[in-house]
Formats: sequence, C-alpha cells, structure tokens
Amino acid sequence: MTRRSAGPASPAVAAFLAMMAAERGAAANTLAAYARDLSGAESVVGNLVTADVEALTGLAQTWAELAPASQARKISALRQFMAFAQDEGLRADDPSTALVRPRARRPLPRLLDHAEIARFLETAEADAAAGTPEGVRLLALVELLYGSGLRATELVSLPLAALPRDVPFLAITGKGGQQRLVPVSTRALAALRRWLAVRPGGSRHLFPSPRGGHLTRVRLFQLVRDLALRAGIDPEKVSPHVLRHAFATHLLEGGADLRVLQTLLGHADIATTEIYTHVDSARLVALVNEKHPLRHL
Repeated sequence: MTRRSAGPASPAVAAFLAMMAAERGAAANTLAAYARDLSGAESVVGNLVTADVEALTGLAQTWAELAPASQARKISALRQFMAFAQDEGLRADDPSTALVRPRARRPLPRLLDHAEIARFLETAEADAAAGTPEGVRLLALVELLYGSGLRATELVSLPLAALPRDVPFLAITGKGGQQRLVPVSTRALAALRRWLAVRPGGSRHLFPSPRGGHLTRVRLFQLVRDLALRAGIDPEKVSPHVLRHAFATHLLEGGADLRVLQTLLGHADIATTEIYTHVDSARLVALVNEKHPLRHL
C-alpha cells in the first residue's frame, strides 16, 4: 500500500479532536496521540471518512510490525473516530469493526522464591512474638495473603462474620460481588486466633482502623514493604499482590490443578489464571518429560 506524506489533520479528524477536547475533556497528551495516530492512518489510506474495509485491512497490515500495545492504541483511536463520523452523519457504516485488537501478552508477575517467603514469614513471627497488637495483626495479615491468596481489598475489608466457624474456610466477596469460599491454613488460623485475642473491639471489621472503618490498602502495602525491609528482602520486590502471586505459583509447583487455582483466586476467566503456566513453565516441561507415555521412545 502506497504511503502518502503525513500532513495536517483532515477537517473531519480536526472536528473529532475538538469534540474530544470539549465534550470528553481529553488531556493534551491524549489529543496529541490521537492526532498522530489518525494523521498517520490518513497518510496510508487517504481520507478516513471514505476509507472502506479493504483500506483499513491494509492499514492493519501496515501496523502489524508494531508492538501490540501500539497497535491497540491506534485501533482504539480509529474506532472512536469512526463512531464520531457515524454520529455526525459523515458516513453510514463503520469499517473499523473489521480490525481485531492484538492480544497483548500480560507481564509476568514478580516472584518471591521459597527461601524469601520463609524469611519474610519468620520475620513476621519474630515481630508477633513481642505480643504487640501491631505485630500480631501483621502476622495474621501476611499469613492470609500468602496462605489463602486474598486480594488486598478482600483482606482489609474482611468482616468478622467472614471468619471460619466449624470449617476452615473464609467467606470472601470478590470482584463483581462474586462470592467464594477460601481455605485457611492451620498457620493462618493460629495467627487469626492470636489476633482476635488482642484485637480492639467495637468494629465489624476483622482489621479495624484506629480512625474508623477498616485498614486501608495503602497502609497494608506500607506494612508489607516495611516487613520486607526488616527481612532483608528488596522492598521493591514485595507487595500484597506479589504475595498472592507467590501463593498461586507455589501451589501450582506443588501440583495444584489450574481450575482449582482459578476458584481459589476468584478469577472469572481461566485465561487470567493461565499466566501461572508461564511462571511455572519449567515444572510443566519436567512433568511432560516424566509422565508422557512416549518418554522412553
């Protein structure tokens, strides 16, 4: 496809940018990115108002060598422009629906190995041994993060009513109001009992805040980072989310089924859980080599 020299935005693109600024309050950097992407598209296919599916398919081929994130941004700009053109009566159809967003690879989570987790928990236990409410609370928090794989928001907002009674499970309300039962390890149960013995009363939250309500996600993040520093671990490597990743990865290493892991983590889509197959790829290769019926041939 012949590329034309990129010039100033066409009147239709200029009108689109004006609308984005006036009606949607788009930031200057966003408007500049839209202008570059749409002017670049017009340098390939000509006037976007008259571009058809074939022209946009060729445009997508031109963008194919770009990084997935760059492709996705350009396609998003083009789709928004086409929707605007339809709304304004500039064209009757939307050929941009033929463009498929590339599926960007999700970044692999940061990981803590078994030795780092052991050192992290040993430091929390040493802090709790002093018997201060703060130390005992922190031990309960990190045992639940690593032992049950809770999200930070799920953990800090736990109500007392979620505590296990006759069975070692927590009743969790996760994203989208989805409810699930999460097993609680023996270690975490012991830490919870210690916390309940020193926990201040008067709140329906398991981890109340001195200022009312419950412990915040920001404060949990700070506590976890401070604990990592005392444990001799780079604080930049550690967060509540990293401990959740460690829970999932170490379970998978131990032979947990991916569908079980999906349930424990509260993922709506198995594709979200599948990131751990990348993290644990070495174990999966070893498993195939060990268990496949043709391994000796």
